[in-house]
Amino acid sequence: MVRAYVMVKAHSGDADRLKAETEAVEGVVDAHIVAGDVDFIATVEVETPADVKTAAATHIMNIDGVEDTQTYVAMD
Repeated sequence: MVRAYVMVKAHSGDADRLKAETEAVEGVVDAHIVAGDVDFIATVEVETPADVKTAAATHIMNIDGVEDTQTYVAMD
C-alpha cells in the first residue's frame, strides 16, 4: 500500500466543493480544509506509485477550480 498527501490550492471560495469532489476520487481516503499556503490536504491510499500519479495528477488536478497540487509520498 502506498500513502501520499496531496496539497491542493483552490480558486477562492471553492474549497468546500473541491474537497467534496476530491473525496469522491478513487483512492482518496480523506481530505481536510487547512489554513496556510494550501486550501486542503487529501490523503491517498493506493496500491502503487503509478496509482498515486493517476489520483493526483489525472483526477484531482483536473477538477474544475483546482489551481495547483503538490504530492508527497509517505516513506514509512
